[in-house]
Amino acid sequence: MAIIHTDGACSGNPGKMGIGAVIEEKENGMVLLEISEAIGHGTNNIAEYTALIRALEEAKKIGIKKAIVRSDSQLLIRQMTGEYKIKAPHLRELWRKANRAAEGMEIRYEHVPREENVHADELSKKAMSGTTHRS
Repeated sequence: MAIIHTDGACSGNPGKMGIGAVIEEKENGMVLLEISEAIGHGTNNIAEYTALIRALEEAKKIGIKKAIVRSDSQLLIRQMTGEYKIKAPHLRELWRKANRAAEGMEIRYEHVPREENVHADELSKKAMSGTTHRS
């Protein structure tokens, strides 16, 4: 089982976007993968969804079958769990991509306070400022 922390950042809204994600083993907290990428210009919601999609794709590549996804984006988590409807067509398409990325995996989504998502937040802001990273 893995814990996946995701975050998206945007300088202005819309503005320059960055994504961050940390994939770690639940049992011992060992970091398996970090993602920090600049992804162009857009909105914070696009950045949040893109971070989730990339994290799920990478988790699948390294063999993760079961994970808890944690994000401080209440909108993202509530849309992914079906609690909130998705009205914006572009977000509906990103929701579909996220669900396709999660196919074959058992995923539980959890909203966490910002202070419990610091590492992913730092990675997204670092990427937004122009420094990209993947390890």
